[in-house]
Amino acid sequence: MDLSAPLAWLIDEAGGSAGADRFLAELGQRLQADGLPLAGGALTLAVPHPIISRRTWLWRAETGAVIEALSFVDGPQSEDGRDWLAELGPVQTNAIGAAFHASAPDRPVLSWAGSRPFDAVEVEKLHRIARFAAAPLAALAARAALTALLEAYLGRRSAARVQAGALRRGTGETIRAALLYADLRGFTALSEATEPAAVIAALDAWFDRVTGAVHAFGGEVLKFIGDGVLAIFPVTGTSAEACTAALESIVAARAGMAHLDAARRTQGLPPLAFGAALHLGEILWGNIGAADRLDFTAIGPAVNLVSRLEGLCRTLGRSVLISGAVASELTAPSRRPLVPLGEHALRGIATPCAVFTLPEV
Repeated sequence: MDLSAPLAWLIDEAGGSAGADRFLAELGQRLQADGLPLAGGALTLAVPHPIISRRTWLWRAETGAVIEALSFVDGPQSEDGRDWLAELGPVQTNAIGAAFHASAPDRPVLSWAGSRPFDAVEVEKLHRIARFAAAPLAALAARAALTALLEAYLGRRSAARVQAGALRRGTGETIRAALLYADLRGFTALSEATEPAAVIAALDAWFDRVTGAVHAFGGEVLKFIGDGVLAIFPVTGTSAEACTAALESIVAARAGMAHLDAARRTQGLPPLAFGAALHLGEILWGNIGAADRLDFTAIGPAVNLVSRLEGLCRTLGRSVLISGAVASELTAPSRRPLVPLGEHALRGIATPCAVFTLPEV
């Protein structure tokens, strides 16, 4: 069978595309080279994700640029990029059927905008392209789904390691980072006196505030431990930058919890007291567990210290404690003012730790 260059590419190479964005751009360029009058294109894939329902990539032929638009589970759904394409020219849309179950509500959608109206021959070419695109898009969709699921449950760093094949027990990497550990106060008593649905809602609200602040300042949540959170801000530039980002995330989380507590009081619910600690050090992040059941876990003296430091919050009556290692990186005049609390012995830690806090608000 004599195939055009775009069809041959779809059969032989497209399934190995680095991502949906590169697939769309490469296919668009090949169709242009084959004589189709394209002004732009759009590709939409559904993804299994807690908050994102669909991802749409938009390609502009004039510049070759690809941008991404997201549709959220509880928000308005996009029109598969067709409204954006309509600004470029007449639109031809094809839902991808082969290699996907016909009853699936969110099959991939491939749309093109023409620099002029498509004629009958060009429309037939685009229909044929859509049929041949089904197999490589099935492979791309499967990889995107796996990535979304792994990131939702493991986080970006661990998901990337799993996908790269780091599955052997005992393998790991040393990371220098600012560490954040936080948990709720009195949560056991709250859970015993509250309906399970309300307990889950409270946990979700708490985690939203903390993890939202962590992600906003470039950190990554490594573990949820009961009602606790362990997060890191890897040192990719200077230690001061990582420590500043961690401190700003704590400030944001504290403000978010203040708003949450105000809302809970209007509903007749008790506030959610919490403790949080920051430290700077090295952790070993790697695979441990049984031969057939593994977990990515952070271990090392720095993890022990930040956990013990957070436990001191109750004793000192503070919601945020900061180790001397972090405080020494936060140089004036740009840093937030810190309140010194002296040196304190921490359980299981040989050397007393210099402890600081933020001013009360």
